Amino acid sequence: MHSFNALKTVLLLGLLSGILIIGGGMIGGQSGLTIGLLMAIGMNFFSYFFSDKLALMSAGAQPLTPESSPEIYNRLAPIVQRLTQKMNLPMPRLWITPEPSPNAFATGRNPQHASVAVTEGILRLMNDRELEGVLAHELGHVLHRDILISSVAATLASAITYLGYFGRFFGGGYSEDGERRGGGAGGLLMIFLAPLAAGLIQMAISRSREFDADEASAKYTGDPSELISGLKKLEMGVERIPMDDASPATAHLYIMNPFSGGGMRRLFSTHPSTEERIARLEAMRRGTMV
Repeated sequence: MHSFNALKTVLLLGLLSGILIIGGGMIGGQSGLTIGLLMAIGMNFFSYFFSDKLALMSAGAQPLTPESSPEIYNRLAPIVQRLTQKMNLPMPRLWITPEPSPNAFATGRNPQHASVAVTEGILRLMNDRELEGVLAHELGHVLHRDILISSVAATLASAITYLGYFGRFFGGGYSEDGERRGGGAGGLLMIFLAPLAAGLIQMAISRSREFDADEASAKYTGDPSELISGLKKLEMGVERIPMDDASPATAHLYIMNPFSGGGMRRLFSTHPSTEERIARLEAMRRGTMV
């Protein structure tokens, strides 16, 4: 699985680099092509080494330490330590975001540089057993090396989206006599291409990764009921308090799609339905009871 995810990461970087280069050329001609190439090279480097930091910064995450939030740290750290020992993983860095909507995500380029972030909303909503199920799911992503490809996709999808906005204002370039040309077809196309590309790229991230992480949670907690209950609460919580400032470019990082029901949730459907996830966990529970 590790080598397959590495191959997918390389292919994803290549695809997104091509979009950046072609998009730059459509917006600004030869100079735009050069800018797109330089942007692609820079984004590839940045995505590998710093995409996790961008994801955490975008979420407004703050480090969770015994000094900063002793009560919350003493609640979460023992759960995570117990799970990492079972999974034979290093202890990740813990983060908290000031977000009232319940959710959690993992990020980082490998298990040695992993981070797990939770929102304030999920801490208020869940008991410790449900939190264990959710945290085990996120550590499942770390175990399966999903976190790099997810973080890279988030960073480069954001870049493509901004390229589209750039095309809206600066597409067309200048004519030979120095007068500015109109936005042109390139700029207009990128307005629509950028959000579409971001969505398609996220869809290209295998939705089976959520099932695999759910399975890891059930395996290492020893009880699928923990995550079943957690997923039910998460869906109700997100419906009641969606993330108003959630970005489509980072929606796939979270354990639950941060958008409430409706067009945005369907358009950026990076997650299987909660019903299907719970049905699979229920089947696992029945299997362990036989």
